[in-house]
Amino acid sequence: MERRKFLQNAGLAGILAAGVAPAVHAQAPAIRWRLASSFPKALDTIFGAAEVFSKIVSDSTGGKFNISVHAGGELMPAFGVVDGVQQGTVECCHTAPYYFFGKDDTFAIDCAIPFGLNSRQMTAWMYQGNGMKLMREFYANYSIVNFPMGNTGAQMGGWYRKEIRSIKDIQGLKMRIGGFGGKVLSAIGGVPQNIPGGEVYQALEKGTIDATEWVGPYDDEKLGFYKVAKHYYYPGWWEGGPQLTLMVNQKAYDALPADYKAVLAAAASFAHVDMQAKYDAKNPGALKSLVSKGTKLHAFDKSILVAAHTAAMDLYSDLSAKNPNWKKVYEDYAAFRDDQNLWFRFTEATFDNFMQTGRNAPAKGKAKKK
Repeated sequence: MERRKFLQNAGLAGILAAGVAPAVHAQAPAIRWRLASSFPKALDTIFGAAEVFSKIVSDSTGGKFNISVHAGGELMPAFGVVDGVQQGTVECCHTAPYYFFGKDDTFAIDCAIPFGLNSRQMTAWMYQGNGMKLMREFYANYSIVNFPMGNTGAQMGGWYRKEIRSIKDIQGLKMRIGGFGGKVLSAIGGVPQNIPGGEVYQALEKGTIDATEWVGPYDDEKLGFYKVAKHYYYPGWWEGGPQLTLMVNQKAYDALPADYKAVLAAAASFAHVDMQAKYDAKNPGALKSLVSKGTKLHAFDKSILVAAHTAAMDLYSDLSAKNPNWKKVYEDYAAFRDDQNLWFRFTEATFDNFMQTGRNAPAKGKAKKK
């Protein structure tokens, strides 16, 4: 089979199983790109997704297509990567799009918005719904081609110096919260702070902020938040399924041979799945470890969730009236979310609730007959 046709049709499994590297033609072009991450190297999950991606691209092209990965702040500020890609300073970046809602709120939909899609639903919208098409149309305004590249799964609700018993405790609370979620926090009385991951611990330790969220137990333990804030809340209602994105400069992408474009897409898809697999595997042990170190787990009071949900829906209506980019993407996203939640209500939610309440423990002996 002609190699180009194979790469276009085989998909990720075929590429990895067949071992593309030996098949690379000797005359295939040598290409060197740089990828700017928004994350510190210490976070082997989020930052590591870019490294996984880069390795697959290199291995699949016999080392012909090499993408060097640079941590946030190494080539440019963590929050400067979109500008870097748009301007062609770097060929690509790996980031959480909601960091850039200041450019246009629509960026947030490509990552996570409060009370939005969970991780499986987000992947379904991107790959089988209209998500990829709509976001590609939006990113074209920035000379960017996007690829889903990672998801953390539903996140925790963050670390607090004091208990949060009711909506009153949110009033005046200075909290580091990623991107768009801060708009809803502000609407219910909080004071959002947008701080890069590598700077959060120092801000919490010094009292510059009263609380912070990041991702979940595995990353949070590595960042040491439990040392300066003992109250750990759930769920992270602003991040039910946050997606990370590979953003590629349009001109750089257009200049790639078709074979390399196929490899790029396949490698991003693998890294997308691999990231959440790592979180799902590592978070349980990390949560146990945090509790053993004195962390106190709390569920948010339902009144807080209701207030935040009301504020979020009001915000989305307001944005739809003011921002045509948002309206176009969000209307499709919201309709997809409604259908997904109807389906998950009858299947996933019911099954998960039973399995996670402990009632599924195997019987120790046969029931006695009366």
